[in-house]
Amino acid sequence: MSHPPAIIVHGLAMARLAVAAGQPVTLLSAEGAGAYAGVGWWQALMRAARLECPGLEVHHILDCGSTPGRALEALQAGQVNLVLRAEPRVWDDIAWRVAQQGGALLAAPPPALDLGKPGADRQLPAWLGLAQAGDTGTAFL
Repeated sequence: MSHPPAIIVHGLAMARLAVAAGQPVTLLSAEGAGAYAGVGWWQALMRAARLECPGLEVHHILDCGSTPGRALEALQAGQVNLVLRAEPRVWDDIAWRVAQQGGALLAAPPPALDLGKPGADRQLPAWLGLAQAGDTGTAFL
């Protein structure tokens, strides 16, 4: 699965920040968020993020932790890119179901910038491949 740079978002303000640069991006939930925050929350967050920048290439991956039931719920709701930590037999079954819908099931999340960490907002331009503030005389943030 090849997607634009991944950014972990914990809410709408972070999702807005991630898409504000107008660059293709992959929004990634926090570890296990599918299990504790739910599929509906994630899908509502992704709809809101897309409204911020219509036409922008925004991919999204929901991390379901070690809860295969949540992964199946997410898949049924149309979420086709998932992270799941499960025993091989269960993982293989869900991976097959995800592939049938054109998605990807990952055993671990891709490398990502976590906007919940202090100072991560200042790292965002470089993470997205944009010039750092001061390099060109213009600032992103």
